[in-house]
Amino acid sequence: MNSYAERLLDWYDRNGRKALPWHRNRNAYRVWLSEIMLQQTQVATVIPYFERFTSRFPDVNALAQAPLDDVLQHWAGLGYYARARNLHRAAKLVAERHHGVFPDTLEALVDLPGIGRSTGGAILAQAYGKPAAILDGNVKRVLARYHAVEGWPGRSDVLNRLWRHAEEKTPRDVTAERMQAFTQASMDLGALVCTRRRPACLDCPHLGFCEAQLKGNPHDYPAPKPKKVMPEKAVWLLWLENSKGRLLLERRPPTGIWGGMWSLPEADADLDADDLPGYCQQTLGLSCGTPERLAGFRHTFSHYHLDVQPVRLAVTSTTAVADTDNRDWLLPSDAVARGLPAPIRKVLMEPGLCLEA
Repeated sequence: MNSYAERLLDWYDRNGRKALPWHRNRNAYRVWLSEIMLQQTQVATVIPYFERFTSRFPDVNALAQAPLDDVLQHWAGLGYYARARNLHRAAKLVAERHHGVFPDTLEALVDLPGIGRSTGGAILAQAYGKPAAILDGNVKRVLARYHAVEGWPGRSDVLNRLWRHAEEKTPRDVTAERMQAFTQASMDLGALVCTRRRPACLDCPHLGFCEAQLKGNPHDYPAPKPKKVMPEKAVWLLWLENSKGRLLLERRPPTGIWGGMWSLPEADADLDADDLPGYCQQTLGLSCGTPERLAGFRHTFSHYHLDVQPVRLAVTSTTAVADTDNRDWLLPSDAVARGLPAPIRKVLMEPGLCLEA
């Protein structure tokens, strides 16, 4: 075993996280689910979602057989909803192609939707105890500092260098249990010690071996993503309420932002508020009263800002919209039980005061 792995495992035995929910009854399904949930999301946030998700979908076959709406409902609030859609698609493929058993080769794992090289490596190491490298955000940061790797890890040449270091550091001569420990330790070191803003170098097992620490500039690694101006978009969010107090919900297209989830209908922000009743009549077949603005808000995605202006319109008569697979009239209390994006759920639960008639 290499000295890097020895130091890291010794540190993990004393300081690592050993009681995370996915460590209980450890198997490929639970490891896979935790890895997908942990992408772009902190452990503390993931834990309650993981517990609820595995209670409803205890194994990959249960997930494969569930309706997508149910999966999205249990994912709502975690964001990056393509993860949930890929999760559902991958579960179906595992059930159909692999008889409900996750494959144990990297090639077969990365062939599943949403599983890349690092997630596949984590499944191999954590579930099957195989020597496989990982390179999540925490590990990238640790290795970039340890080897003083210049450049932003989003560049392919920098990423390839980090992968080479990750492969070199992965022990090949340890038991399955120690391989599991090494993988968890690799993630824990970045999460608990080699943090982005305040690395605790004096607590690091690699003190005296880390090039960035020896140079005295760990904050310079890894290099940040080059800044660019985030584009801004705006949209009307239509709170369409009929005489029975029911709201119109639409299922969004399967791809794109909030893909496959339920939401309030939208209208282009280029329209004036006074044009919205005509828009609803033309596109939805709904006659509506005077628009009432509700409290607006900004929601930031990974690649743009979205300024959302909810507006309430009382529906006075309908000629076209009926319940379908992609449209439904629901009471607000029933609507929030659907798979809704977190901002839409907040609007339904706390519509706020009318700001302008």
